[in-house]
Amino acid sequence: MGNVNAKDPVPDGKTKYYTTKQQPENDKGFVGYHTEWVEWHKEVPYETPKKP
Repeated sequence: MGNVNAKDPVPDGKTKYYTTKQQPENDKGFVGYHTEWVEWHKEVPYETPKKP
């Protein structure tokens, strides 16, 4: 690899299930990542059962 700077931003990581994005570094120099999950299940609101 040529001239790689550790401070250069990392491209977004995309998979079938989630996407990761690099966060800005904090005052200590730590760089974190934010993970956005893709929902593959449909959430259905709860309905109370019928009374007999």
